[in-house]
Amino acid sequence: MQIVVQEWERVLLYRDGRFEAILGAGRHRRVRWRRRRVRVLIRPRLLVVPSQEVLTADGLSVKVSLTVAVRTADPRRWYEAVEDADGFVYAGLQIALREAVGARTLDELLAARGALPDDLRSLVGGSAEAVGVAIDSLSLRDVMVPAELRRAAAEVATARAQGQAALERARSEVAATRALANAARMVAEQPALLQLRTLQAVAAGGATVVLTNGPAGVEPIGTGRRDG
Repeated sequence: MQIVVQEWERVLLYRDGRFEAILGAGRHRRVRWRRRRVRVLIRPRLLVVPSQEVLTADGLSVKVSLTVAVRTADPRRWYEAVEDADGFVYAGLQIALREAVGARTLDELLAARGALPDDLRSLVGGSAEAVGVAIDSLSLRDVMVPAELRRAAAEVATARAQGQAALERARSEVAATRALANAARMVAEQPALLQLRTLQAVAAGGATVVLTNGPAGVEPIGTGRRDG
């Protein structure tokens, strides 16, 4: 018989129920008598683990979903090891997801979402390889937190922002008070600075400056309009 194998598949050849060969891409000639062939697709495929409700280490319920890209690395093992190799890997992913999430608190889970896929790969990689499946990529689709927890987190964030704003206002007031105290000390030590500052205000215009009870020989200075 003539067997044509496509690039995206491999053909397992059995004789009298015993494995004989794996046929790669191309055209092959074999004697049909007492032989059976099985086609196995080796193209990458996607396994989607829908939202799983899992308890975190601090007893909070979250829903987590996964997207996993897999391919058949060993066609013979994929066909012979178990009845449904993809289903076997899928079940392993569900169990590993529960273990990985259950070992973290909610804060740890949200803060280290990038580390969770690596943990899952290490938990599932060995069993997947045992059935001829290779995991090419594994990523989190969603981490869904209950509405009441989202509201609580929003309230905490708002309170934190308000506290930060109050702290900044207090710092500004302290800085302004310190600047006034420094100015008062400088004027007390050098009274002439007050007259220089007054002259600057007069030169700038737009304001009326009146000096009273000045020292002898000093005329009052003003920028306002004088009637009479």
